Amino acid sequence: MVSSPDKYFFINNIASVDVNDWNECAGLDHPFTRHEYLSALERSNSASTKTGWTPFHYIEKNNKNKIIAVCPLYIKSHSFGEYIFDHAWADAYHRHGLNYYPKLQSAIPFTPVTGERIIVSDALKDKLSKKVEIINRIIEKTKKINVSSLHFNFLPQPNNIKQQNPELLVRQGIQFHWKNNNYKSFDDFLKTLSSRKRKVIKKERLCIDSNNLKIKLLIGDKITPEHWDFFYQCYLNTTGRKWGSAYLTKDFFLELSKTLADKILLIVALKEEKMVASAINFLSSTHLYGRLWGTMYDIPYLHFELCYYQAIEYAIANNIKIVEAGAQGEHKLQRGYMPEKIWSLHWIKDQQFSKAINKYLDQEISLTNKQKKDLEQFAPFKNN
Repeated sequence: MVSSPDKYFFINNIASVDVNDWNECAGLDHPFTRHEYLSALERSNSASTKTGWTPFHYIEKNNKNKIIAVCPLYIKSHSFGEYIFDHAWADAYHRHGLNYYPKLQSAIPFTPVTGERIIVSDALKDKLSKKVEIINRIIEKTKKINVSSLHFNFLPQPNNIKQQNPELLVRQGIQFHWKNNNYKSFDDFLKTLSSRKRKVIKKERLCIDSNNLKIKLLIGDKITPEHWDFFYQCYLNTTGRKWGSAYLTKDFFLELSKTLADKILLIVALKEEKMVASAINFLSSTHLYGRLWGTMYDIPYLHFELCYYQAIEYAIANNIKIVEAGAQGEHKLQRGYMPEKIWSLHWIKDQQFSKAINKYLDQEISLTNKQKKDLEQFAPFKNN
């Protein structure tokens, strides 16, 4: 039941909500839950019905018509661009003559970054109870529309929410994050590593001098249209090799350049003043989020330099506590990026499948716990 002072509804276009009203609830620090980022995805047709991401966002207002909660939601016709992989679940549905798609998905499209998905205004004191209430409302909506299931990807640790609703299933995975232990410089960080690991990193970083490269770090209006054009060519080169097509349109990045440029760090490598590679990062007060990179031609170790080492240097210089370098990648471990748990939350409409998936997830959690411990044994630090 809807409590009498509040009203909630679902919208199929984030533009129907004022940018300031959304951001007043969601906050301005985390770049990916800001109205500007989600709007750029929709306005550029990167997240649209045509691409399999039909917006279905949850909005809740109080009796003063002020937004007190939001949840980015999409009706999905596939599982691409999520980075929490449930293709096996879809295959199992198909083998039993059932449709897994469409499904209802709370996520930031094409962005494997942990953050709030059920976003409650700071004006509310009991946020947990409100989050549970919102999830239950979305579940009720899920029961009524043509979707198989409901998913919340890259949540902060959700066990306190699951305790309030045993029908919810928790999934656990691993990413690799670098933590700033109050380092004064990159060399200060290197001193914490074993001798062998220090030598490897120093050797890899020689790629700059040995290839006569220069590195530029650009933020905000320092990123020109020429830089954006070049970055998008890099992005197309990478996505063309990996997946054969690009998820994000050029208009998406151009939209961000107008509305969210102060949250973007573009790292560019130049050879004889000509750009040869670039990496895009997003910033909050505590985190640097490495997202996409590309190069015009292969230069050994340049990927590590632009995506990992430059990110670390920037974080140290700007007192940023954590660098998240995207999905997967055990190769990050030897460069100081340690395994960290990530979570998602799921509700499955079909009870038999829900029980089967829950059993699978219990086993998967045990495996990821063991995997994390095993990986930590190979940490590059001296005291490991």
